[in-house]
Amino acid sequence: MKPLRGDMRAEPEEGERSIRFIRKNEIYGDTRHEVNVYVKLFSNSPFLVCMDLALSEEQIIDPKYLWIGPDGKDLKGQMYVHMAETGKLMVKGFREWMSGAYTCTLSYQIIKTMTQGETEVVMAYKFMVYAYREADHAYLVFVRFTTSQCNLRANDLFFEKLKKILNQVISHLTCQVTESSYKCHSVMTQKLGLQHELFVRFQVTPFVPGWKEVCCLGPYDCEDVTNKRAREATERVERFFQQQEDVLKQEFPVVPTIHYVENSFFSSAIDSCRPGFGKDQLSHQGCASCCVVCGPGTYSPNNEVTCRICVRPQVRKYGARSCY
Repeated sequence: MKPLRGDMRAEPEEGERSIRFIRKNEIYGDTRHEVNVYVKLFSNSPFLVCMDLALSEEQIIDPKYLWIGPDGKDLKGQMYVHMAETGKLMVKGFREWMSGAYTCTLSYQIIKTMTQGETEVVMAYKFMVYAYREADHAYLVFVRFTTSQCNLRANDLFFEKLKKILNQVISHLTCQVTESSYKCHSVMTQKLGLQHELFVRFQVTPFVPGWKEVCCLGPYDCEDVTNKRAREATERVERFFQQQEDVLKQEFPVVPTIHYVENSFFSSAIDSCRPGFGKDQLSHQGCASCCVVCGPGTYSPNNEVTCRICVRPQVRKYGARSCY
């Protein structure tokens, strides 16, 4: 999705860059409004440039820059920032507490050619910088099987056996089938008439015992690792059902009572956010698919998708997991 004007992700997808504000990992300010910037957790921010794009095309005489951080203090000399002499600011190893308003004041001289008189110009720019994480993915899967009757004990036995087989299929990916269930329905079609089918649903999740240990072997952005495993596991489950379809067509002279319904496999991703993060498409339209750090007065204690609002806002920090 293309970000709104003034909304920038530090790691935008192809086609998401806006030439008005960003060049070569640099984001320019705007005197008319604040510029939203989204930085992936643990990565470095792009350079925040203490001027607007139009001003950058001009000669600046005797420029001076003052950067103030979210805590209201001068950022000069802070270990977690890199400040270039050209007024560009990078925040290194971005964490939740680094989120907030970064303001810069630029002052420079305008010299009149004829009189050599000097006039000082002062410009102010504000960047709202937010930490974000990619959403965690589990997958909800639906499949169907035919059966001779709905009230058979064999249906329950088949369902339990199916869960065990599916868990074996994806166990090497440290994933698991959870929240599984089925219902039996009578289905009428013009071609086949009345038949009974098992409507099966379950989740494929990477959050099983040992998942944190697996993440420790990878990079900081653990959600990339878990999302990859969840996607691979779901694809492996889909291939398993496709194989059942092929076997049914090729190897069974007599169709078994319970068998997979051709092309009935369907899956969809279920998003969740880590504690302290949530989605807000209204406030963060430039990063609508992201899990953005919860702002002051909000919190997220678990893996829900949205940040909760504190009844009595006592939280003044970003990334809160409770109201206290």
